[in-house]
Amino acid sequence: MSFGALMVPKSLFAGNDIDPAHALVGGMDVAMKKQLADLALNAARAKGATYADVRIGRYLNQFILTREKRVQSISNTESFGVGIRVIANGSWGFAASNNVTREDIIRTAERAVAVAKANAKIMTEPVQLAPQKGYGDVSWKTPIQQNAFSVPVKDKVDLLLQVNDIALQGGANFVNSAIMGVNEQKFFASTDGSYIDQDVHRLYPFFVVTKIDKASGKFETRRSLSSPVGMGYEYLTPTADNKVAGVVTRYKNRYDILEDVKNATADVAQKIKAKSVEPGKYDLVLDPSHLWLTIHESVAHPTELDRVLGYEANYAGTSFLTLDKWRSGNFQFGSKLVNIVADKLQPGSLGAVGYDDEGVKCKEWDIIKDGILVNYQAIRDQAHIIGLKESQGCCYAQSWEDVQFQRMPNISLKPGKDPLSVDDMIRNVEKGIYIVGDGSFSIDQQRYNFQFGGQLFYEIKDGKIAGMLKDVAYQANTREFWNSCTAIADKSDYRLGGAFNDGKGQPGQANAVSHGSSTTRFNGVNVINTARKI
Repeated sequence: MSFGALMVPKSLFAGNDIDPAHALVGGMDVAMKKQLADLALNAARAKGATYADVRIGRYLNQFILTREKRVQSISNTESFGVGIRVIANGSWGFAASNNVTREDIIRTAERAVAVAKANAKIMTEPVQLAPQKGYGDVSWKTPIQQNAFSVPVKDKVDLLLQVNDIALQGGANFVNSAIMGVNEQKFFASTDGSYIDQDVHRLYPFFVVTKIDKASGKFETRRSLSSPVGMGYEYLTPTADNKVAGVVTRYKNRYDILEDVKNATADVAQKIKAKSVEPGKYDLVLDPSHLWLTIHESVAHPTELDRVLGYEANYAGTSFLTLDKWRSGNFQFGSKLVNIVADKLQPGSLGAVGYDDEGVKCKEWDIIKDGILVNYQAIRDQAHIIGLKESQGCCYAQSWEDVQFQRMPNISLKPGKDPLSVDDMIRNVEKGIYIVGDGSFSIDQQRYNFQFGGQLFYEIKDGKIAGMLKDVAYQANTREFWNSCTAIADKSDYRLGGAFNDGKGQPGQANAVSHGSSTTRFNGVNVINTARKI
C-alpha cells in the first residue's frame, strides 16, 4: 500500500477549480432543489417509472500539500449536478447531468427511465425494494464548531510549514504534510415522499516523517497518528482531556499535530536503532490507531452482503462469511468478548449522516454479538435476501454522477465492559508486542488469510515495555485471529480510525468510513520478521 494510494482519494480532485472563498458562498436554495426534484420525479412517473429518487449534490474539496520548506500544491474544487435513479419494468435505470436546469433535469429523468427499460430486456429477476416511509422535509448537518473552509488557506499553509520545520529541526531528512477537507451538500428526494437536505463535513490532517541513517544508508518513516474525522477545523484545536497517555501519546476527539510531529521525529530515530523482531508466537496488544485497519479488512469487508452473495468482487474480493454460516445461528466468528456493531450515526466518524443515499434513516445494528455472526450490511434491494423488512441504511454514492450502492457503514468493536486500562493490559502480558499505527497489509480474496504491519512496535517482557522493535508483521486467518481476543480496554480508551478512500465497485467509487475500538489483546498470534528472506 503506497502513501499516495492510501491518503489521497482520486475523487478528491473531481470538479472544477474554484477560489477558496467560493466554498463559503451558499449553494442552490433548498426550495429550488425541491421544485427541481419534483420535476424529475413527475417526469419519471410519466414515462412509466414505479419508483424514482433524485440526488442534487454540491461537493467541495480542498487539498493542501507541503514538503519540507515549500508548498507543493493547493487544490480547491467544486462539483455540482444531479443523479436520478428509477425502477421501470422491474429494473434499475440511472442517469446524471451537470446541467441542473428545469429542462435538463426532465430530460435526465426520462433518460434514466429509458435505461431501466433497456435493462429490463435482459433482467432475470425484478428488483424487490424494501418499503420505506417518506419523511417529508427534513435536514441533517455534521455538528461542527468551525467550518474548515472558513479557515484561510494561508493559516493552513503556515501550520503545515510549522509541522515540517519541527520535523527538520528534530533531525528528519524529509517530511510531507497535508490537510484535506470535504463538504458534501446533498439533497435527496424520492417518490416515497422524502425531501432530505444534508450538509456533511470531513477533515484529515496528516504528515509523514523520514529519517536516514548516514552510516548505514537505511531509513525509517513514521506517519501521523491523526485520524480522518467527521468534524470541523476544531479537530486541530487540541485540549488536554483529549490526550491518551502511555508509551505513545495518542489523541481522541482532538489532535495536536505539532506535538505529534515532534514525537514522530524522535520515533524514527528510535526505529533506526531498534532491534529486529524474533519470529514466533506473541500476545499482541493492538492500539485503535492500528486495529481500525484490521477491522476494516477482516470484518467490515466480508460482512458486506453483496460480497457474501458474490455480486461484488472488485478491490476486496468476495467473502468467506457465506449465508449458511449466518443461517446456522452459531458461527463462532470470534471469542465471546467480540461485539461488533455497524453505526451510521457515531459522532465524529467519517460515515456519520442522518440519512443514507436512498433516504433511509440511519441507525446502529449488531454484526457480531458475543462472538457470533448475527447480521450483514444490506440496502433496500438486498433486505429481502436476509429476511429484513427494511433497509439498514448503508447506501452511498461518492458524487451526484455515481449511482448509489451498498457501502460499509462505520464498523466498530465495542469496548470492554469491565474497567481495564492499556497499562493494566500490558502488565498481564508475559511475551508480547504493543503495536501503534497502521501499516502495510495483505489479505486474500475471501477476506480470510491476512498479514498486517504497523507504525510503531514495542516489545513487552514480563508485563513491561522493554524497548522498540522493527520489521514486525503478524499473520493469521480471520476466524483464528478474532477467537484469540482475550481482553478489551474499557470505553475510556475508545477511539476512531478510518480512511477517506475505501474503494469498491466498477467503475470504482471511494467511501469515507471510520472504525472504532479500544486497545485490544490477542493471544498467541504468529509474528514474522519482514526483513528476513524466507
